[in-house]
Amino acid sequence: MIVGTVQRSDTFDAKKAIESAHQSIQIWAETPAPQRGTIIYRAFELLRSRQAEFAKTITEEEGKSLADALGEVHRSMNIMEYAAGEGRRMFGQTTPSELPHTLAYTTRRPLGVVSIITPWNFPLAIPAWKIAPALICGNTIVFKPATSTPISGINLVSLFEEAGLPPGVLNIVTGPGSSIGDTLVTHPMVRGISFTGSTDTGSRLYSMGAGTLKKVQCEMGGKNAIIVLSDADIEKALTSVVSGAFGSTGQRCTATSRLIVEETIYDNFISALIDKTKKLRIGYGLLPGIDIGPASSEEQLEQILRYIELGKAEGATLTYGGNRITGPGFDEGFYVEPTIFTGVTTNMSIAQEEIFGPVLTCFKVKDYAEAIAICNNVQFGLSSSIYTRDLSKAFSYVNQIETGMLHINAPTLGGEVHLPFGGTKASGVGTREQGTEAINFFSEITTVYVDYAG
Repeated sequence: MIVGTVQRSDTFDAKKAIESAHQSIQIWAETPAPQRGTIIYRAFELLRSRQAEFAKTITEEEGKSLADALGEVHRSMNIMEYAAGEGRRMFGQTTPSELPHTLAYTTRRPLGVVSIITPWNFPLAIPAWKIAPALICGNTIVFKPATSTPISGINLVSLFEEAGLPPGVLNIVTGPGSSIGDTLVTHPMVRGISFTGSTDTGSRLYSMGAGTLKKVQCEMGGKNAIIVLSDADIEKALTSVVSGAFGSTGQRCTATSRLIVEETIYDNFISALIDKTKKLRIGYGLLPGIDIGPASSEEQLEQILRYIELGKAEGATLTYGGNRITGPGFDEGFYVEPTIFTGVTTNMSIAQEEIFGPVLTCFKVKDYAEAIAICNNVQFGLSSSIYTRDLSKAFSYVNQIETGMLHINAPTLGGEVHLPFGGTKASGVGTREQGTEAINFFSEITTVYVDYAG
């Protein structure tokens, strides 16, 4: 099914977009922040009135279920509402000066032109959580959505235009990163880059940006784990594992891809997990009651199936799923069964590498200490979770786990828009996203000294 057609931009288009953004810096930067907030809030209200329309587009071009798509729209609305409010909280600091008759304070100013590069798995929410804070800080933007999901991004830009954003402030280029990505990073008029995507690409962009003294943030891969101790609320933990591993077809950076369970409850937990997984409904995302949609593309499906075969070859036990789904109702999409591997060891590829699909690897551990060691034994450090009623172990976990976001008796998924989002190690570099950290990234601090001695 063809959802739509878009322009394949080239370097000429990217340069023209950057020049357009550069020409609009002064008018937008000099617009008072509360007025910028009014425009963003107007865009929020427009999105709120068109939730069903935007969710349908997300499902059509990305594949996730309509319920997941509606959740993404709500997340986008929350981000825009929060960013609009920051227009009246663009705080600086006053401090005593060591000099007499001197006022010392700080204020914020925009970076200038920023490039925003986003992935396909959240084609509305991730652009929103970059664009809204960049705008409230007074920046102008060149935005490149993912090649396979550009329509949600185009719709978002149109929403801001309808809300009254001046021409040239928010510019969009569509097409593969291989042809225009370098221009968006290396162009001398670009002062900041915000990227979400793979660790390999993010590392390269960060190096390129740093080489030209630009401000860069990269949110990259994850290999997130849930630890379930023997004293956990088992039903609560089961629900979190299933939704975290298989919701959105496992195609989110905070998805649960590893399960670590104490051996005294391991067998019963895995059995209950399989029973719960069997009840998931797979199909076209716009049909009612669907839990899992297709993989986003044939390329993504092939990657998932390749890792499943690799897991079997490396000696893991394929305990559930693992097959492509075909036949009536599934012929026009890239469907794969939710997959559970047991007998996994930490040196296996499926235990170490981001699969970005509905594949869960399971570990049996003898105690809490072994669980912590396995959880930390990956290159990534985005999100993690522990289920336990033991407060001592819960707070010990907070101090020992090497992830940027961690959860106690809650899933590895998501986050709230007023709190920082991002990871450690290979999961992220630069200032975190969302909340006040987004304001810190998209603005520069200026220190002012006023000698009023006369």
